[in-house]
Formats: sequence, structure tokens, C-alpha cells
Amino acid sequence: MKTHLGRRPFTAMELHALFSGYIYSDHKVIKEQAKDWHFWLPLLAYYTGAFSDEIGCLTTQDIIKTDHGWFFNFHTNSKIQSRLIPIHPGLIQAGFNDYLNSLNDNARLLHDLPSKSGRYSEKARIWFSGEGERQGYLQKCGIPNVDHDGRKVAISSFRINFEQQVRISAIQLKQKELFNYLLGFNEYKANDSLDLATLCTIVLGIRQLNSQITWQRFINRLKP
Repeated sequence: MKTHLGRRPFTAMELHALFSGYIYSDHKVIKEQAKDWHFWLPLLAYYTGAFSDEIGCLTTQDIIKTDHGWFFNFHTNSKIQSRLIPIHPGLIQAGFNDYLNSLNDNARLLHDLPSKSGRYSEKARIWFSGEGERQGYLQKCGIPNVDHDGRKVAISSFRINFEQQVRISAIQLKQKELFNYLLGFNEYKANDSLDLATLCTIVLGIRQLNSQITWQRFINRLKP
């Protein structure tokens, strides 16, 4: 089991709070400066297990069609292996195809997430977890950064939720190698016969979020 530097996954109640918060509701909050990436980053992190920097680097060209469906092609740094992640039906239900069609060719998926020194994680961290007296989306949803046991939650906690769920699916299918692949672990031994169909089956083990989460609802919320 990989260590996560004192971080823990989100509980079911916390996931409900995050994906029922103002970003995913019907009303814009005072002084909110809503961005497209505020809606999509938590969803992509939950359904792909990818890090903020990896997600921030994705472009429309990284959406790959295969005989087994559509995949994200993550290939961003040397610390974690490149990998194809099936696009979960939960993202389609949330309106990912409509959002994708609204972007220019070769645009970054999170086109309005700014980088700092070439990285996207810093802006994502501040918006999600806050900084100093500035509250992040976590706190605005009633979730503290650190629990009573001293364990932290952050945007990267979605990766732990992903890891836990695909581990169960992979074990049931006796596919530990594909588990390592989906997480980008170095333990995965690359070969020429990646089983995309089984990869899709494993990712279907990710629990689907609230069906009320839709891109159109987010757009409507921002209308004057």
C-alpha cells in the first residue's frame, strides 16, 4: 500500500458535502468568481485518480478513442508512469462531452486553470484547501483540512478514494498489474498487450456520484 504523507480519503459524507456544495448547486455565492475548472477538477480527480498537475496538462488531443471506448491519455512527468484511464460514465452523465465540444482544438481541458512556474497544483491547492485566513472550497463545504486525528484531506485525497475503489475491483478480477497501471505505479511491468476491456471494467467499480451534478446546471447557476 502506498503512503500518502498523512493524507486520508474523503468519507462518504464528505464526498456528499463536496459534490452538493455551491459549485454543484443552483445558486452563485457572494463574490464568487466561478471558473470552469472549479466544476471539473474535483470530478476529474475523483474519477481518474490523477494529480492536479496531470489533469491541468490534459488537452483535447489527450482524449483517445479505442475499440473499447474513450480514454484520457496521461503522460506528463517522470515521477508517475504514463497511462490510459477510461472515461467513467459518471463524467459523461455530468456533461463532459458537451463541455469538450465547447473547447477549441488542442485546448487544455482546464483552460482557465492558471499555472505557477509551469505547475497547476498551486492554484488548485489554494482554491480547494485555502491558505492562511482564506477559506477554500473544503472549508466552505464544512470540511476542515485536518481531522481530530491529525490526518489531512486535500485535492489529492480524491486519488486515495480512487485507489481504494479500483483496488477492490482489480482484486476481484485478479488483476493486480492493472491496478498498478491505473495508479501509474512503477511496479507495473509494461507489455504490448494492455487489456483495455478489463481496464474499463475495473474503473466501472468507481462509485458514481450524485446524478444531479451536470455541466448545464453549473452554466445555468452562473447566468445573471
